Amino acid sequence: MFERAADSIGLDFLAHPFWDKYLEFEERLEQHDHVHIILSRIIHIPMHQYARYFERYRRLVRSKPLAEAVPTNILEQYTMESSRMIQARGGSQQDVEREIWAKIEQYYADYFHKIRAETDKRWIYEQEIKRPYFHVTELDDAQLVNWHKYLDFEESEGDFKRIVFLYERCLVAAAQYDDFWQRYARFMYSQEGKTEEVRNIYIRASCLYTAIAQSQIRLQWAMFEEACDRADVAAAIYDAIIVVMPDYPDAVVKLANLQLRQDGIESAVNIYKNYLTALESSGQTKGILVTEMAKLSYLTSGDAENGRNVFRHYQNSILDSESFWSGWLEYEINLPVDMDYHMKFLTNVKNVHSLVRQSSRLQSDQVRLLSHRYMQFLSDRGGKTAAKEYIDTDALVNGSLIVVSLMENKMSQSSEDGKNKIFHSSENGKKNGTNQFINGHS
Repeated sequence: MFERAADSIGLDFLAHPFWDKYLEFEERLEQHDHVHIILSRIIHIPMHQYARYFERYRRLVRSKPLAEAVPTNILEQYTMESSRMIQARGGSQQDVEREIWAKIEQYYADYFHKIRAETDKRWIYEQEIKRPYFHVTELDDAQLVNWHKYLDFEESEGDFKRIVFLYERCLVAAAQYDDFWQRYARFMYSQEGKTEEVRNIYIRASCLYTAIAQSQIRLQWAMFEEACDRADVAAAIYDAIIVVMPDYPDAVVKLANLQLRQDGIESAVNIYKNYLTALESSGQTKGILVTEMAKLSYLTSGDAENGRNVFRHYQNSILDSESFWSGWLEYEINLPVDMDYHMKFLTNVKNVHSLVRQSSRLQSDQVRLLSHRYMQFLSDRGGKTAAKEYIDTDALVNGSLIVVSLMENKMSQSSEDGKNKIFHSSENGKKNGTNQFINGHS
């Protein structure tokens, strides 16, 4: 039990109560050799009360035979050096032993200063830890920053065992923070042959400690499993997120992209279609999924009309979705433009904005935001009539009630005039054609 505890908490900066109990246990059993072994372990650990353990160990070493005072290779080195020096002076064997003991004393003194320096380095971070135990209330920002700095320091020291121990200790206090779990997983992944250890970190974080709403750690876990050629496990993780959070589109998008990589475009599109059919959620989520499916259809085919058809297909079913209309508008705006088709490009963007204003069921403030985006587009990439359209839209969007009313009448009249011009032009064309036919026939 004590050995299990030593593995779990023995390196803790405040582990002295545990080590005291372990030493007390061995002393009660009169296992003095075990006491010596335990103390020889403790003196290598930078911890709060390292000095009294060092002093106790040094006293114990003095009571031991010379052969047990230091490691064999160190004793051989000191014996050789002391023998040469004392023989050169003409001293006795006792003088040699005294010289060896002096070197041993210096050896432990140097080691004491080394461990004290290591302890002082860690004390900077240890004194900032106000809550080393778990609690449901959040840690303050200063403690979170301190844990990150402490981990940075320990990683720079390069001792794998101490680094892992500090991560495990940190994740007692910060168990609900997925960024620490992700950091731990990344560190373990950087080590050779630690795949199962990485997987265990993700499982503990996702299944035991972090809230389901903190989905990033689960999405990262799914990517890790796919990277390990376990696409079925990755898909199951995404499905599990969607079951609990059906209004979380990122998981659906990730799942569709997984299917795209594994099985192709048709499988990915089916993911979107299935979830759009089954989804009993807000139009906001549906709008995001439709936008992603449209972009996928375009990117995998190279034909913008394929993506446009996706928007048209779902247009009437989610008229109140701001994400749908903004997604469609951005889709048209961000398409690459060939100068030969510039006018068609401008017309497609304008048509979507017209649908937003005339057909959508968005709130007035949502329509205003999308109109502002359209105005920005006109200013940045519009054609020859962009300035007039910009001013017209500005008056329509930002004007007072009377201005908006007048602009709507003006634009409605302009539209009627345009239709009449087309009609009269068509009628004149018919008459002229008839006359020409009669005259020519005559």
